[in-house]
Amino acid sequence: MLHTRHIMNRAVGVRLPYLLALPDDYEHNTNTYPLLLFLHGAGERGSDLQAVRTQGLPRALLNGLSLPFIVVAPQCPVNDTWDHHRFGLTALLDEIGSQYRVDPDRVYLTGLSMGGFGTFDLAQAFPERFAALAPVCGGGRRLADAPTTARRLKSLPIWVFHGALDDIVPLASSEQIVDALKAEGADVQFTVYPDKYHDSWTVTYDNPELYTWFQKHRRGGHA
Repeated sequence: MLHTRHIMNRAVGVRLPYLLALPDDYEHNTNTYPLLLFLHGAGERGSDLQAVRTQGLPRALLNGLSLPFIVVAPQCPVNDTWDHHRFGLTALLDEIGSQYRVDPDRVYLTGLSMGGFGTFDLAQAFPERFAALAPVCGGGRRLADAPTTARRLKSLPIWVFHGALDDIVPLASSEQIVDALKAEGADVQFTVYPDKYHDSWTVTYDNPELYTWFQKHRRGGHA
């Protein structure tokens, strides 16, 4: 079930509303769980959390997807982008980690479109916080930054997804950063859907192999 929450971090003056989903068996044991942070796209920005439920991972969860993860999906304010909320997002991770039984070595990051850009941005700012990341139809904030981003991310397992026919975020946006990651010897996979336009996220988040792949990774090495 997707619950509605918000976080207020007084130190940095950030308030981020978010959706939270717990594994089905969370209340029946004392286990720790992996945490999956999802960053939505530009169309879901605002102050109505219902918008976050309409696309990507939250939509898949509402449609019956069951995951052995704690899933958190914050909402970015209208006319803003995720790179302005790096500290708010890390504060959110800290808040969830203090309130729920999160395994700190199994924190994963994914996002679509604007959230795909946000995935690369947040991970390169705080690479030590994540065990693996999966950006969907995103890229670097500037193509010229791809080599620097790749150097920051070269130790992280990364699975990149993009539609070949995307006319909103060009395929080249992912290709350039994937090429830079490969040049750094990074553990990177790249899935290009030959018949997909901008919505390459529905097929991605409906694919159980993505969640199996996440679970293979722990911070600092394989699970």
